[in-house]
Amino acid sequence: MSKLIYSAIMSLDGYTADKDGNFNWSAPDEEVHAFVNDLERDVGTYLLGRRMYEVMSVWETMGTQDDHPVIQDYARIWQAADKVVYSTTLDTAATPRTRVEQQFLPEAVQDLKAASGKDISIGGPTLAAHALKAGLVDECQLFVTPVVVGGGLRFLPDGLEARLELLEERRFGNGVVYLRYRAR
Repeated sequence: MSKLIYSAIMSLDGYTADKDGNFNWSAPDEEVHAFVNDLERDVGTYLLGRRMYEVMSVWETMGTQDDHPVIQDYARIWQAADKVVYSTTLDTAATPRTRVEQQFLPEAVQDLKAASGKDISIGGPTLAAHALKAGLVDECQLFVTPVVVGGGLRFLPDGLEARLELLEERRFGNGVVYLRYRAR
């Protein structure tokens, strides 16, 4: 069975986007991006909400020879994976290897985990909240950025109770700290 992994970059105060929806403060430097690339190599499917899909779909056209090698690498990783977009407003996907689902069904995700030979990544805190509350998330990977944004979109949903076991930690030169937890 594959793992469902929730991975995100967040502020020190626990937000993935500030109160205005901005997340430009979270752009990884080359060292962090290369590390993220290595983590994402085992992902066979991305589960995304509409907003996260719209942000990430730029990777379909990035990665040209004019781009930095770390960008080229991530573009190849993204383009090789399947994507499932959960949206009530999209009828069709604009990118290859992508299908649209109208609603998040925990049973369907459990079936996908059982059938997949590669890990599954869930992107975006709104969609991840459904998977966390359903007990589907096997690991959380946090990249804590040394910035405080004072409010916005939280990494973890209000009301969630969970026990986690720290599996790995790493500190980067720019002050970002990576934390990897297993759900217990």
